[in-house]
Amino acid sequence: MRLIRDGVVEREGVAGLASRVHYSQRHLQRLLVDEVGAGPLQLARAERIRSARVLLETTTMPMVDVAHAAGFASVRQFNDTMREMAGRTPSEIRRHHRGTLDTPGQISLRLAYREPFNVDSLFGHLIATATPGVEYWDGEWLHQGLRLQHGTAFVALRPENGYVSLRAEVDDLRDLTSLVSRVRTQLDLDADPVLIGEHLSTSPALAREVATAPGRRIPGSADPVAMTIRAVLGQQISTRAAAGLAGRLAAVLGEPTGREGITHLFPTPAVVAEAPDEVLAMPATRRATVRAVARAMAEGELDVEPGCDRDEARRVLSSVRGVGPWTCGVVAMRALADPDEPLLGDLGVRRAMGALGLTDENSTAWRPWRSYAVQYLWATSDHPVNHLPTKKEEQ
Repeated sequence: MRLIRDGVVEREGVAGLASRVHYSQRHLQRLLVDEVGAGPLQLARAERIRSARVLLETTTMPMVDVAHAAGFASVRQFNDTMREMAGRTPSEIRRHHRGTLDTPGQISLRLAYREPFNVDSLFGHLIATATPGVEYWDGEWLHQGLRLQHGTAFVALRPENGYVSLRAEVDDLRDLTSLVSRVRTQLDLDADPVLIGEHLSTSPALAREVATAPGRRIPGSADPVAMTIRAVLGQQISTRAAAGLAGRLAAVLGEPTGREGITHLFPTPAVVAEAPDEVLAMPATRRATVRAVARAMAEGELDVEPGCDRDEARRVLSSVRGVGPWTCGVVAMRALADPDEPLLGDLGVRRAMGALGLTDENSTAWRPWRSYAVQYLWATSDHPVNHLPTKKEEQ
């Protein structure tokens, strides 16, 4: 389902999707019909329709651009499909919703979420760990630059009452669906906070934390490849130091954008694998680890992209010399969006569990939502990741 939302069927067809998950097309069809009631083509079609409706209802994009961005092969196919599946033509849908007037070259969307939604811990974490030059907070919007399948995208996110505003500039509209899917994963917008909160509240030690500030989300990443490299860079150093090191790496090796704020895109794994010693300013053993992880991703041995096999990714990552359990846990939580990573080796988690009188055995009761338990444990400290700065200087 992650691969379908990321646009794999549009780019590679059902054969490509089947190849990604190592099944025959026939078996994949049978599995999806059994589990969710529809095959891959039907699911991809439903995703196209959902994307098209959002664009029709919330933007003033021309119809041909909406069709292109949603993944339809032609305007005629777009019109026929919307009439058949939505019961109205695209023009009729748009007439019933007044979209926001877009800035030229910019797309504005509203990303819905389920209440409650704790903004401080989510955006606070993303801001505190942002890579300078690649991501930045201007006091109102969180900005980031990304590489996507067909080009680059520059994105700004702002938390609102009941939704998150997204402003995007994309090189190729075909990447829009994938971009929205990745941002939703980054912000954990598809989580069910009521279900998760009720489960974690069965633990007396967490019940008060959940009641005080419900709706904490997992701070993910729209660029899991960069997030993986950043996690390795951040081993055994502070959050601020790790962000600074990632920023220097991007400034030297990243692709310049010609913009202010987002000055570079994060370097690709192939570039990081060949980084000179003076750029990787760290002990030689850790430098070798960074290069080895980057090389594994560049060569396709380590896959952390949407839809990857989490267990296999963790196995490959942990086999790299110098990668410890903490790094694997951070990658699982933030790059792979694993909802059940306890991160027991994290210093903040250890301190919080000690203060609450918890042991490692207590964490088994939090399954399958241990990544969310970590957010509540982190919140017991006064670390910057728990606070949303109001001004750019406060980062």
